[in-house]
Amino acid sequence: MSKKIESLLVIGTGTMGAGIAQVAAAAGCEVSLYDTALDAAENARARIAASLARAKEKGYVEAADMEDTLARLHPVGTLESSREAGAVIEAVREDLQVKQEVFLQLENIVPPDTLLWTNTSMISITRIADPLRHPERVAGTHFFNPVPRMKLVEIIGGRRTDARTLEAAESAVRAWGKTPVRAPDTPGFIVNRLLDALLREALSLHEEGVEGRAIDEAVRLGLNFPMGPLELMDLVGLDTTRDCLVAQADGMGRELKCGESLLRLVKDGRLGRKSGRGFFDYPPQ
Repeated sequence: MSKKIESLLVIGTGTMGAGIAQVAAAAGCEVSLYDTALDAAENARARIAASLARAKEKGYVEAADMEDTLARLHPVGTLESSREAGAVIEAVREDLQVKQEVFLQLENIVPPDTLLWTNTSMISITRIADPLRHPERVAGTHFFNPVPRMKLVEIIGGRRTDARTLEAAESAVRAWGKTPVRAPDTPGFIVNRLLDALLREALSLHEEGVEGRAIDEAVRLGLNFPMGPLELMDLVGLDTTRDCLVAQADGMGRELKCGESLLRLVKDGRLGRKSGRGFFDYPPQ
């Protein structure tokens, strides 16, 4: 019987962390939001409130449900406030050392039975858990963007992850309205390993002179995808895309890290939708 998660700490309140917090709170879980600055956690709660307000206007969310969800979201200023959490989800940037440091801190704070989950999209769960005294309680819970809409969550165990940790993660994400799928602890897991090939080929075509909108339209109409690969990279963030492609290449032992056009855009600060410009331009919202 897997442990029911009634309280959750989310570390990192960017797009993914805020999305995870929203779906967990909407499903009845008490959620603490932590970031290195309390302002960031409070801003994340405000963004969630705005998102829920838009959903209410469109009739997707009832007013009472919206208020209940917001009442379960609690910005916190220290990791020590997480002692009562049944589970912790780390959603910081894709950097092995940063993630390891987060879990090393947590191991000295939370009780031994607190489950530790990482929202990494690329990095080996085994490597993240290696420095810990209790790697058996670490699992990967890879959510997809935008979290409130996307049903899939990849559940990944490291070499020393306990089976009960994986079962608890699966049970929790089901309770939050998601569909868990077990994935191997290989670079990119399942979805991003497949997506990696599509994005690299799209970048190659773009660098060969194929117009970006033509690439995207061909993929949407020919493969029945909801959006094209360049539009997808703009949505995810070109800096995040770069980090993921580099991590994937390193994990698979490939020399080609990512396309030159992608590197140039990131260097120029064109990061996609969040900066207003990427492969395409986006008007202010």
